[in-house]
Amino acid sequence: MCDALKALLVDVDDIKIVSTSNTVSDFLRVIPNYLPNILIAVTYSHNDISIKNIQLIADQYPRVRILVLSMYGDEKTILKQIKAGAKGHIGEDTNRSEILEAIYTLRSGYEYYAKTITNILLNSYISDNGINASEKKNRHNSMSAREMEIFKLIAEGDSNRIIAEKLFISVRTVETHKNNIMKKVGLKTTVDLVKFAIKNNIIQLD
Repeated sequence: MCDALKALLVDVDDIKIVSTSNTVSDFLRVIPNYLPNILIAVTYSHNDISIKNIQLIADQYPRVRILVLSMYGDEKTILKQIKAGAKGHIGEDTNRSEILEAIYTLRSGYEYYAKTITNILLNSYISDNGINASEKKNRHNSMSAREMEIFKLIAEGDSNRIIAEKLFISVRTVETHKNNIMKKVGLKTTVDLVKFAIKNNIIQLD
């Protein structure tokens, strides 16, 4: 898998592959020499080992943004991996263009979740009991019509690029709106945004 990923990315001009490791212990041994911006972590099973490894790396190297490439779709494990510190998650059916989009999104300081992963999050959301109905309504009403439009598309799983194409605006404009939305509703992650959208009927589950 390391060789396959390397082959997909090696000819991309603005991406430099600094190291590949077949085990977490190998990675931890070489990481001090490179301190990469992004780690693509491939996970093969639904046990807690991958979660512990993600937590370990996230705690020791918080500046390394972890992108998980998962070979399975167990929703509980995916949620745990995100909570452990993964900043992005893509599935085994991911193609080269989506891997690149995920890398660029993480590199820009944002989170990235493939649409299939977002659907899992939508169906596995956790209620935010700390926010009362009145406060939710105020947060909801504080957004402009354009922000609400972008909010809905983000929560439905569209990437920044897809949203930009749908609305005929730039990716940077989408990112600016997303930052403003996060501030207005008091959220920090895309996962929280999805949960907020569900709880406030901004999007509907099938």
